[in-house]
Amino acid sequence: MPKLNQINAVVSARKNEAEKAVTELYKLVQKEQLFVGRERTYRPLDEVNGQKLPPESQRVQQRVDDLIRQAREKWTELWNLVLTQDTGNQSARADIVVDGKVVLANVPVTSLLFLDKQVNDLETFISKLPTPDPAEEWNHDPSSGLLRSKASESLRTSKEPTVIVKYAPTKEHPAQTELFTKDVPVGTWTQILYSGCISTDRKNAILARVRKLQDAIKAAKEQANLLEVERQKAGDPLLDFVFGG
Repeated sequence: MPKLNQINAVVSARKNEAEKAVTELYKLVQKEQLFVGRERTYRPLDEVNGQKLPPESQRVQQRVDDLIRQAREKWTELWNLVLTQDTGNQSARADIVVDGKVVLANVPVTSLLFLDKQVNDLETFISKLPTPDPAEEWNHDPSSGLLRSKASESLRTSKEPTVIVKYAPTKEHPAQTELFTKDVPVGTWTQILYSGCISTDRKNAILARVRKLQDAIKAAKEQANLLEVERQKAGDPLLDFVFGG
């Protein structure tokens, strides 16, 4: 008996072949002239002196029964394969095992195919989760449930006017001065940053687990597809009914 993965490998190709072949046959059955033939002979009224003309004929180029037979062959092969595949899919199951532990038992192969794509989407989602600024040191703050940075301090300054004497006064000239402002410390800011992002360590741990799950689902899918399946027959019973055996 073939294995389910062998049936799966040929179904898609057979679908394309059958569709192409039946489409060509469908075009042929609409060309009625291909199914018509004739023979014509000429006999002059005056068989002695009358003009003699050669016989004419047109050969029948296609037979409906031949086209039905060809279409039946393609349909029968495809329908048998698909029924075999679907019957196998109903029985094919495997456990999803990660690090030797069964995470989900006895999963149908169709569900494994679904989960394979879903977990790929899950990895994409997790990989895009934002993480906090790595330049800061973050810790979990139980009171807010957020990540909290260490406190940092910075000076607050105020601009104050200051006069400097550029040239001292003399008998002849007054003093030359210039007014400018300078930053004078007036206080201290204490800042604590909060973040609703996921920590880098936690994100990496989740990604590692989801990638293990991806591998486990793929392994389970391959295991399920190793099921030996009995070939099913759908084409002959159905087409015998339609065409009368």
